[in-house]
Amino acid sequence: MRIAIIGTGYVGLVSGACFSDFGHDVICVDKDAGKIAALDDNVMPIFEPGLDSLVARNVAGRRLSFTTDLASAVGQAEAIFIAVGTPSRRGDGHADLSYVYDAAREIAAALVGPVVIVTKSTVPVGTGDEVERIVREIAEAPAWVVSNPEFLREGAAIEDFKHPDRIVIGAEDPHAEDVMRELYRPLYLNKAPLLVTSRRTAELIKYAANAFLATKITFINEIADLCEAVGGDVQDVARGIGLDGRIGAKFLHAGPGYGGSCFPKDTLALLKTAEDAAAPLRIVEAVVKVNDTRKRAMGRKVIQAMGGDARGKTVTLLGLTFKPNTDDMRDAPSIAIVQALEDAGVTVRGYDPEGTEQARPLLPNVTLLDNPYDAAEGADAVVLVTEWDVLRALDLDRLAARMKGSVLVDLRNIYPREEAEEAGLQWHGVGRPDPN
Repeated sequence: MRIAIIGTGYVGLVSGACFSDFGHDVICVDKDAGKIAALDDNVMPIFEPGLDSLVARNVAGRRLSFTTDLASAVGQAEAIFIAVGTPSRRGDGHADLSYVYDAAREIAAALVGPVVIVTKSTVPVGTGDEVERIVREIAEAPAWVVSNPEFLREGAAIEDFKHPDRIVIGAEDPHAEDVMRELYRPLYLNKAPLLVTSRRTAELIKYAANAFLATKITFINEIADLCEAVGGDVQDVARGIGLDGRIGAKFLHAGPGYGGSCFPKDTLALLKTAEDAAAPLRIVEAVVKVNDTRKRAMGRKVIQAMGGDARGKTVTLLGLTFKPNTDDMRDAPSIAIVQALEDAGVTVRGYDPEGTEQARPLLPNVTLLDNPYDAAEGADAVVLVTEWDVLRALDLDRLAARMKGSVLVDLRNIYPREEAEEAGLQWHGVGRPDPN
């Protein structure tokens, strides 16, 4: 099938590359001529393992191309995906849908024949209705609007697209459903569950899923605080409850709080939708509040590990992005931790394998180094913030030798206390018994 994808951000580019790898003819459209030129040179605008080779293979196979010309791409398409950003709107937290609606207007004006328009962007309930209204008001050719939310994890997006837990299609018309089934036929034949719902239900599924995962993360983080207070071990607690098939082990890893492009934005947007519908979501409200508080509290945890007074001292953060295998710094816990440390008079140094360039404008006073050992030079404390593979097997003796102090705050519980103490480090974890 011929597909046009509007937007070459994370969702649009990964989706376009994967659809083309299934044999579909895909044109990805973006208004940023510089981004399109870079993609033509196989320079990716994001870091995602395997994406550059996937794009190169399908460009070489003439199944994938990039353009700034929306009209020509839309005119050839049988299905058009809207995959533009929906950032949180300043002031009220609602999703900013201006990019979605602008794309709908441009698509509608360029239509020349029957087409299925798919909202791939994460959008609040009712957005598809408005997209349909816009298209019908402008377009002369018939069009059907479908919701097809994405469930891609940054760092594992290609695997998630090709081996999904489920495919959700929100369609109000049998023809639109048939087109979507054909698009996803390579996955459906491999027994990937395909769930067809109403359009509004599909829009809600994405938000509900992310809110539930955010709740699991926040729950285990609060249990970690309780473990520290009463002498329990959160890792054993997580194992003990995760073995229950009704709960499951995933997203039960205590840490500094969630961040990224989805959970913070989507929980706020869901709360706004619930408020507008007079159906408040008290649990999600608590999740958002607790998570925001937790990230800054991790800075205070570091200061406490250093004796309660860190003014004039140096702290090194290892791992800055919100999770491994991505360069995404959006709402990363490291940002709040740095702010808390700097407010306490601390000099901060940092290292991240992929996020350095994205971190620079967000952490202007942090000295960013090219490897973890140089970053630890002269530090009174080192803080493990993001569990990158390269940070899972550090030479702790070498790390300790480069440091001025001996405090290691392990916010991901990567290292056993015994191993750290053998290297002469004072280990402090999350939700683990206090070393004293």
